[in-house]
Amino acid sequence: MKAEQATEPLAYHGEGPMWDVATQRLFSVDMLAGDLLALDTESGRTTRTHVHDVVACVRPRRGGGYVLGVERGFALLPGGGDTPELLPELWTDRGVRMNEGGCDPQGRFYCGSMGYDKAPGRGTVWRLDPDGTTGVVLTGVTISNGLVWSLDGTAAYYIDTPTRRVDVFDFDGATGTFHGRRPVVEVPEGQGKPDGMTIDDEGGLWVALYGGGCVRRYRADGGLDLQVDLPVSNVTACAFGGAGLDELYITTSREGLDRDAEPEAGAVYRAVPGARGLPAATFAG
Repeated sequence: MKAEQATEPLAYHGEGPMWDVATQRLFSVDMLAGDLLALDTESGRTTRTHVHDVVACVRPRRGGGYVLGVERGFALLPGGGDTPELLPELWTDRGVRMNEGGCDPQGRFYCGSMGYDKAPGRGTVWRLDPDGTTGVVLTGVTISNGLVWSLDGTAAYYIDTPTRRVDVFDFDGATGTFHGRRPVVEVPEGQGKPDGMTIDDEGGLWVALYGGGCVRRYRADGGLDLQVDLPVSNVTACAFGGAGLDELYITTSREGLDRDAEPEAGAVYRAVPGARGLPAATFAG
């Protein structure tokens, strides 16, 4: 299956797509520009809001507005507003930034970090609780990426890109903690690196392969089920959207590419793969 281009190449490093059910728009980020992008899929028009030096991840808040991962912490953005409330920075090392995350079924928001130099073990997965307190979930990660929960909420799937794996944890919903890490998907060398990820309403895992030019669907047992091909290499993340949550939107990047290589890299792509997603889990704070 092939994806079609849904936008112009608007982002240098497009990431973190999220379908907002309330506004029926696709949000994504131009991460290293610090911009939040909102695509009206009916008109094809994208609006751009500058948030911070880096904006890594966005999810809706139950009371309206959005929660964000920014360069060294978290931020809250009011609905219809363009001025974020920056929460206290979580670290001072300017060589480390947030990268990707998501919300658990209980309404906590998580975002993981990485070193700008991609050095092993510099990253941490952080948790923002609805009352504004923060905590550490995982340490010693390198490029923290996709994070989604199983349909019953008892497991969390997670990608630390250099491992070339999707791992699964037992998830304690009462405490927001992860236990019992084990691999569920392994991507062979030369087929791209696992990056962002989403889950469909049957529990299938859709994994973007950076450098691999595709998104793959894996069954819960780790078996490869389907592949969506793109005409660009750096495929970063994916999310289901549209009125029926049956359209797969895919972000891409031109980071590291020569100026004239892959001119459509940085666009958002779209496919209709015969599966349905779930509404984005929301932050309860």
